Amino acid sequence: MKRNFGVSKVGKIIRVSLDAMGGDHGLSVVVPAALTALSKHSDLALVLVGDEQKILAQLKESSAEPSERLQVHHASQEVEMGESPALALRKKKDSSMRVAINLIKEGRVDAAVSAGNTGALMATARFVLKMLPGVDRPAICSTLPKSNGHTHLLDLGANVDCKAEHLYQFAVMGSILAQSIDNREFPPRLGLLNVGAEEIKGNEQVKASDALLKKAKGLNYIGYVEGDDIFHGDVDVIVCDGFVGNITLKTVEGVARMFSHELKTSFKANIFTKIAAFICYPVLKGFSHRFDPRRYNGASFLGLQGTVIKSHGGMDSIGYAHAISIARSEAIANVPETIKKKLEELL
Repeated sequence: MKRNFGVSKVGKIIRVSLDAMGGDHGLSVVVPAALTALSKHSDLALVLVGDEQKILAQLKESSAEPSERLQVHHASQEVEMGESPALALRKKKDSSMRVAINLIKEGRVDAAVSAGNTGALMATARFVLKMLPGVDRPAICSTLPKSNGHTHLLDLGANVDCKAEHLYQFAVMGSILAQSIDNREFPPRLGLLNVGAEEIKGNEQVKASDALLKKAKGLNYIGYVEGDDIFHGDVDVIVCDGFVGNITLKTVEGVARMFSHELKTSFKANIFTKIAAFICYPVLKGFSHRFDPRRYNGASFLGLQGTVIKSHGGMDSIGYAHAISIARSEAIANVPETIKKKLEELL
């Protein structure tokens, strides 16, 4: 039976382009994720960008076909996962990644999602869309689970070396994103990641950033926070440079994989542990759902004149569908324009 995604009955339609060829799994993940997202959001329309024949074949395999809410846009090239960002930008002008972002520039979609090469995606998005006035560098922001919700963390690797002014800009952008996406009435609690909460601790970069943030109006800055505050602290947005942020993210991912592996191994050890696992199944299932990385997939490229979301390259269709939902939410909130207006007030 064919799945039909015809004309939506809602008013405003949010259009999102998908780099259908990007990521470790490409079409086999992107197409099922697109169908899931369309079923979930009646105000959503998607454009699959890539090799038209391959996309149509995958749609047929998934019992779906193009419609007004599910369009196909041909692109003749692909950006490989290990490809040089400079080479991709210079030689792959008709890549699925580039065309998906071009559609934002042309005003044909409101956001784009890609699971492709992160460096190439950032370079392409920055070249095509340009930076917002008052923003020197883009930042990558994502969420991590904590005991009472989630924490927005940025930068996650776009900028290894940062000045205090850059961290200040990241703080403004992260605060706006959190308030917009989380539907907060008041500004989110903002912290600066440091080796300690005491005033005397930290390097010169962090101390200079702290001084700037204390003077900022309209930000709910609570001062220094430590690494453990990411998961159970009284803070909503945490700012750091890309070097620290990327190491933090990769460490969290590694610990999560180790914990999952050891837990499964322990429960399979013998008949008694298997019985214990059966008894604990409801608790384990709830725990697994709460901390499922697919529920947090989708990193925002902040500071651009357009909405671009990066899905993890190895994510499955459930995780990719979540990244599409994030793109939709940011497009509805018009995050880039909100950041622009806030920076005009502060700078």
